[in-house]
Amino acid sequence: SSVGIDVGLKNFAILSNGEVFTNPKWFRTLEEKLAHAQRILSRRKKGSSNWNKQRIKVARIHERIAHARKDYLDKISTHIIKNHDVIAIEDLQVVNMLKNGNLAKAISEVSWSQFRKMLEYKAKWYGKQVIAVNPYCTSQTCNVCGHTAKENRKTQSAFKCVSCGHEDNADRNASKNIKNLAIAN
Repeated sequence: SSVGIDVGLKNFAILSNGEVFTNPKWFRTLEEKLAHAQRILSRRKKGSSNWNKQRIKVARIHERIAHARKDYLDKISTHIIKNHDVIAIEDLQVVNMLKNGNLAKAISEVSWSQFRKMLEYKAKWYGKQVIAVNPYCTSQTCNVCGHTAKENRKTQSAFKCVSCGHEDNADRNASKNIKNLAIAN
């Protein structure tokens, strides 16, 4: 079986078969606790025993965030790899996307690059295939008739083709387009 994956910020991953993986936002849940611990650390005299204790507390919060994120990505990637033979993903330039100051924190929080790496090495383990496709206009193209227009995507979640009238969730439509592009190549 084959599946297309559209990654996003609101929902982490949307598969072409309709499966949706939410974005748990691990960093945002512990952000206030981390900021508080870092504020305390900044008031400590560097090198003192209390500074060292507080430094360890800050490091543990960072570690907890990283481990929770990695565990979630591991579970999702393993689920996708075990249930599908061909996996199509967007070939996103995440480094360039991080230059957008408004979205940088949210993009780095979802770890799309780490997710892609996990899919690729697990695909080698299980003998599956991961295909990266160009994401250009995948969210504006109708997966039924192939018509591409900016007007097709009404809102962030609604898609309605101005040519054939096909309506779908915008992310699900994009994941179907990603799957179709991978199969065509």
